[in-house]
Amino acid sequence: MATNNLGKIKKVDLRKAWSHEATDFTNWLAEEENLRFLSDEIGVDIKLIQTEATVGRFNVDILAEEENTGNKIVIENQLEPTNHDHLGKIITYASGFDASMVIWVVKEAREEHRQAIDWLNEHTDEDLAFFLIQVELWQIGDSPFAPKFEVVSKPNDWAKTVKQSVSSSKITDTAARQLEFWNQFKAYAESHNTILRLGRKSRPQHWFDISIGNSDAHISLTLNSFDGVIRTELYIPDNKEVYHFLERHKEEVEKELGKIEWMELPEKKASRIKAELPGVIDNTDDWEKYFAWMQETAEKFHETFSKLLKKYK
Repeated sequence: MATNNLGKIKKVDLRKAWSHEATDFTNWLAEEENLRFLSDEIGVDIKLIQTEATVGRFNVDILAEEENTGNKIVIENQLEPTNHDHLGKIITYASGFDASMVIWVVKEAREEHRQAIDWLNEHTDEDLAFFLIQVELWQIGDSPFAPKFEVVSKPNDWAKTVKQSVSSSKITDTAARQLEFWNQFKAYAESHNTILRLGRKSRPQHWFDISIGNSDAHISLTLNSFDGVIRTELYIPDNKEVYHFLERHKEEVEKELGKIEWMELPEKKASRIKAELPGVIDNTDDWEKYFAWMQETAEKFHETFSKLLKKYK
């Protein structure tokens, strides 16, 4: 088998993508899809509250919460190796916000600071967790930079702890409402003979993903209370070629789906193609209207894009 066309993977300096720690990297990490990327590494759903949140004379880079429980999460970033100053800051932030989780994202974790985070995890109770995470950038040839998180230090038996906390913790009112919304949506769609694959378990979060039988893309239904909209979108996590292929069939797609928004997001790995409807989850009287719209648009997205993606090579 010929291997002449294989590329070489290389590590890229972080400053090539994020020249400024606060204005570039923090704002990038605070975006929903990038927090979801970090969430996948840790095993909890992280939801942004605000950036540059104040604690006394200090500002924590990102203040967030665990979506299922509302527990506070502080995230501190460094595009440099760890240092004593930031170690002290993360402890101050944890205290100031009564956080249940501290995430320290760095270019390089020095051994003495890894040991310090290990010590904190060993000598604090199960209600507080510290994570030390290295961020890296990689590239193949002239491809876009690809970020990678590596967990350097975390609490012992973290996976088991997460599973127990999700099953036993009291979730917030918003998360409980989201869970009820998705449960009722599934029941509605199944009673209306949907073609959608809704086998996945509902979770107390603002999105619900649906497979279309293609590893490069899936449908994502979302509830955006901040913007007052509900969405059906084709989410393409990491393949711009797929997005461009579909965009070349834009006229054909919009003939079946109507006017939709095409979001290449050239500075990001992911791309989106979405439709929106004004809607607020608190308006429970309108839920059936939202269910009908979501089912109809998701089924159209499924039929249109799964058919097109079979032609993609």
